[in-house]
Amino acid sequence: PVTALAALIESKRLTSTELTKIYLDRLKKHGDTLKCVVTLTETLAMQQAAAADAEIKAGKYRGPLHGIPWGAKDLLATKGIKTTWGATPYKDQVIDLDATVVERLRDAGAVLVAKLSMGALAQGGVWFGGSTHNPWNVERSSSGSSAGPGAATAAGLVGFAIGTETLGSIISPSVTNGVTGLRPTYGRVSRHGAMALSWTMDKIGPMCRSVEDCVLVLNAIYGSDGKDDTVTDAPFEWNGSTPPAGAGAGMAGPLASLRVGYIQKEFEGAPNNPSPTEAQRQTFIARNAMYAEALDVFRKAGARLEPMAMPDFPNQAIGFVLSAEAAAAFDDLTRNREQPASLTGQSAGDWPNTFRSSRFIPAVEYIRAMRARRLLMQEMDKLMSQYDVFLSPAPGSSSLQVTNLTGHPAIALKSGFIDNMPQAIMVTGRLYDEATVCCLALVYEQATEWHKKHPTLS
Repeated sequence: PVTALAALIESKRLTSTELTKIYLDRLKKHGDTLKCVVTLTETLAMQQAAAADAEIKAGKYRGPLHGIPWGAKDLLATKGIKTTWGATPYKDQVIDLDATVVERLRDAGAVLVAKLSMGALAQGGVWFGGSTHNPWNVERSSSGSSAGPGAATAAGLVGFAIGTETLGSIISPSVTNGVTGLRPTYGRVSRHGAMALSWTMDKIGPMCRSVEDCVLVLNAIYGSDGKDDTVTDAPFEWNGSTPPAGAGAGMAGPLASLRVGYIQKEFEGAPNNPSPTEAQRQTFIARNAMYAEALDVFRKAGARLEPMAMPDFPNQAIGFVLSAEAAAAFDDLTRNREQPASLTGQSAGDWPNTFRSSRFIPAVEYIRAMRARRLLMQEMDKLMSQYDVFLSPAPGSSSLQVTNLTGHPAIALKSGFIDNMPQAIMVTGRLYDEATVCCLALVYEQATEWHKKHPTLS
């Protein structure tokens, strides 16, 4: 993890140049196998690593990201370097600026080693170079749309990565690839210089090897920049694994002061098929046992878990807000008859046809959906007044769509394996309270060994 790498660099036991060469070698060796690298930024990386070494030698240490190699989802603009959005019409696109996130990580001293794959225009895991593979089983997908950041981080090809989420694109690939992914509150991180898909839902966040790594990266990138007006300057105050004082402060266990809910129905699930096969039945037995064990970890840390349910609200009926905004974002592409045809996916549910059909969504329906969305936000506000955080399985929780519509932060972290593939649990918190979310996740991480297990690439 970054915490370990930073200690090596700060103590001068390892130079950034040496570390960067290690990661570049791994990217060259495994990038094609996983199909997770769009552009290797080797020249820039070596320049940034040399600059980091010179500063550190001169006594100017910028902090724990100084000299650490990282990878960017290829929808973040990088001046002088291609930003392809994973899509054939944009595969030679060069945007003449650095995204705010790229600037802030550069200012923190981090070293950009690669632009990583993403599903075309942030849908799924298939881009113009193919389907990004999962390092735990290269026959499987790494999910999407932050497919490359998930695969590259899990495989040890980058120290950390930056992904984006509109409806699960950080959480899902983090779960699938077995990394720790933090989806910050909507309006926490500037999206200036990032591809827009849904202006009212897009979020940017870290995908790392540990909870503390996510904290370090978020600390470097959050806050307003005067360019993305949705971003506020709400503070991010991290006190390590110490939860904020509350009604239960002073009781046994580090989590005794927190009110923790869990979606009981989802942790005690049953096969969707009323007549499951024996294999399906055994999988669900293993799944429920794994999640029961995960919940016990929180109980042993002092958390008093309260069963809960998400608001009874027809959120599926307003989910088209995303496709309406995405169609508006790419309307120029849709109007060009040749370009949509060059995108990889052409099925009924893929972007080209979704963009076309979404042009027929009446303005009245969009406005009514946004008014209903406001009601959903109020319902979530009532729910979160009862809890500091809540737990759910990831990524298939009913909370995923709801909290992407309402903007709440969440983190996904490994909780076990089924059929040799990583599984995860998700912690969701109050708006702008990533600190409590990460506190709970860190307590879990420190009590288990799952985050120390990584895929082996031949």
